[in-house]
Amino acid sequence: MYRQNILSTIINFKPGNKEIKTLRILLYGPQGAGKSSFFNSVNNTLQGRITTRALAQSTDIGGSFTLKCNTYKMRKDKAGSFYPFTFTDIAGMHNESNSIKTDDINRLLNGHIIDGYTFNPVSSITEGDQKYKRNPILKDKIHCLVAVLPANTVSVMLEEVFGKMGAVRDKARDLGIPQAIIMTKVDEVCPLVKDNLENIYKSKIIKQKMEECSSRLGVPMTCIYPVKNYHEERVTNATMDVLILDALQNIVNFANDFVEDQIHNE
Repeated sequence: MYRQNILSTIINFKPGNKEIKTLRILLYGPQGAGKSSFFNSVNNTLQGRITTRALAQSTDIGGSFTLKCNTYKMRKDKAGSFYPFTFTDIAGMHNESNSIKTDDINRLLNGHIIDGYTFNPVSSITEGDQKYKRNPILKDKIHCLVAVLPANTVSVMLEEVFGKMGAVRDKARDLGIPQAIIMTKVDEVCPLVKDNLENIYKSKIIKQKMEECSSRLGVPMTCIYPVKNYHEERVTNATMDVLILDALQNIVNFANDFVEDQIHNE
């Protein structure tokens, strides 16, 4: 029942700023955290079937599997309409010199990078690049920044990676962009949750991991959403869907609050 109610709310949602037809949500985080898998999981939940729109890798061996700036729409019905929000997936961050540049992510937040740009591990995008937009407007910019962190490895993630993520978070803060965390791989850190996903908010281990995400990145607990991405399932699961839909609804609301605020700031 709750699943259907929240799904209906999302289906009927419309942005509150008439200048914005589509809210833009950016997924970022360490390589192997499950950014592409989270988008696929959202799409699975909305479509009611297993999908593989964003190509994902089963392990993080060999660096980030995503190399381009990919923005995904999600089909709403057979008539060809789409949900009024998109997810932008980018290369994962790591501690090596060939990691995605924070300057590129910052430019993406500002709307300067056009979809399809291939991230260069050596240098950041410049104004002369054909994928660089010189004068972006509100619809081109990111409306909510979402960090994806893996519960099973957040404790051992290097400070250098959190430093890079923090620099992006600071830029988003300066731009007034709201932020949230998706905490993935919850079933790998708590046996009770692995046995029954409905135990997720009863688990002390999950709460501790959420507190650690909050402490290390500075995002409030109220904006952290533990989920289990679709990974080995062949059909959708109601409990997984409820967690994913709850996270999605809040993220969309945050993004909508941001674009509505721009009306009052004009």
